[in-house]
Amino acid sequence: MTTETKTKRKYVRKAPTAAQKIEAGIQDALNNRVSTAKITADTVSRVKRINRMADNDNIFKPRHDIHPFQPVDTKLALDGMFDTNSAWAMHAYMGAIGEGQAFLGYPMLSEMATRPEYRRASETVARHMTRKWIKFQASGKDDKSDKIHAIENEMTRLKVKAMFQKCAEMDGYFGRAHLFLDFGDWEDRDELEKPIGPGDNALSKSKCSPKRPLKRLKVVEPIWCYPLAYNAADPLSPDWYRPNVWSVMGKTLDRTRLLSFIGREVPDMLKPAYSFGGLSLSQMGKPSVDNWLETRKSVNDIISAFSVMVLKLDLQEVLQGAGDQFFQRIEMFNAQRDNRGLLTIGNSEEFQNVSAPLGGLDALQSQAQEHMASIWGIPVEILNGIQPMGLNASSEGQIRVFYDWINSCQEHLFRDNLQTVVNFIQLSIFGDVDQDIEFIFNDLEGLSDDEVATMELTKAQTHTLYVDMGAVDPTEVRQALSADQASPYNGLDPDAIPEMPGENDAWEGLVNG
Repeated sequence: MTTETKTKRKYVRKAPTAAQKIEAGIQDALNNRVSTAKITADTVSRVKRINRMADNDNIFKPRHDIHPFQPVDTKLALDGMFDTNSAWAMHAYMGAIGEGQAFLGYPMLSEMATRPEYRRASETVARHMTRKWIKFQASGKDDKSDKIHAIENEMTRLKVKAMFQKCAEMDGYFGRAHLFLDFGDWEDRDELEKPIGPGDNALSKSKCSPKRPLKRLKVVEPIWCYPLAYNAADPLSPDWYRPNVWSVMGKTLDRTRLLSFIGREVPDMLKPAYSFGGLSLSQMGKPSVDNWLETRKSVNDIISAFSVMVLKLDLQEVLQGAGDQFFQRIEMFNAQRDNRGLLTIGNSEEFQNVSAPLGGLDALQSQAQEHMASIWGIPVEILNGIQPMGLNASSEGQIRVFYDWINSCQEHLFRDNLQTVVNFIQLSIFGDVDQDIEFIFNDLEGLSDDEVATMELTKAQTHTLYVDMGAVDPTEVRQALSADQASPYNGLDPDAIPEMPGENDAWEGLVNG
């Protein structure tokens, strides 16, 4: 066989057999059937228009493509090394932010203050801390009601209650708040750098007097205040990790002029990272609020789509071209979809309703909401106005515990700074501080008239029993009534003992007899 013959045989094709022809025909039919059942982009677009579905893409999402004026191969210096070596740190940091274990920053905390879940918690605590406010009282025998009245009038003029309430709110939002004491020198930069003392020493008297009174109080948000100097060398020092100087938009202020409110201090290692502030209520509740928002949305999504109407059609027949028959069938079904409508189906069609069970969703949503309130220690009925559910459900004990906690917050957050303000008020009015005048925080719960009457009756019976036993003298009971702040006889002169009825008549009868 020659080379030419071999070459010719190389390109000879065999004719297909009958079996191969049948197999090829079946495969072509299957390919054509699948191609006719494909859902085109135009079909999806029409489905979206019918169901009025909006595109979920975030229109505010930043673009990730390369800048048109930036070369394609251009990269930041060490960007590959940064991605490799800091991935673990970024992952840990973002996880800490999500769990509320890293300082979120004042811009983000400001945004969180606009969400009602965070705002209501801080407002609830602040308003309960100032709801019953304080009461002044004086020790000793001298009548100081005029002084107390003058102090109360000055506190009303300075809006002390409103200022402290706002400081408590700022502490809840940001973890720190400041109260500026203005003696008319807020523009004197040199004077602002000088200390003024706590209000009850010689330095304070030199800075504040009736001729130079306390003019106003001003709450300053922590975003405008930055610590300049603090002691980080001696842990035994009184000012250890306590800023002595603050910068307020370029002005340097001594810490005695800018009173700090920090309700929940962080450990010393974290204080510089928190700008020497504390842990805010917003940051504390962030994980629980995130869970609540996700649960609320999930429950709403289930309720919105808990029932699905399923109409089985032959897609081989309806998805021809743009699927006109398919969409007309859907539109006809939606047009008849009500309690008085009638759906007609063909022999090759089936109809059914698929519904998701809704039982238990209310319990899941309620638990997420209660857990959010438990982080802040606020009863649900106080935080959200929701009454407790269940047989014989009562929340009196929880409210009493909450009021006790609020009282401890008053002592912790308000006591020292409020005493300083009261001292400067006395210096502004009297030129001196009367140490016998003090204040107490009023009881938040209080007693009803019947409970007060029962308590006074119990006290009277107790005093009578002790007098009958000879344990105390009636004059000592009178002194106890005079010193009792809750008694209607508070401030009674213990020495002006009235004569008992009938004493003079009995004495005159004894003398005449």
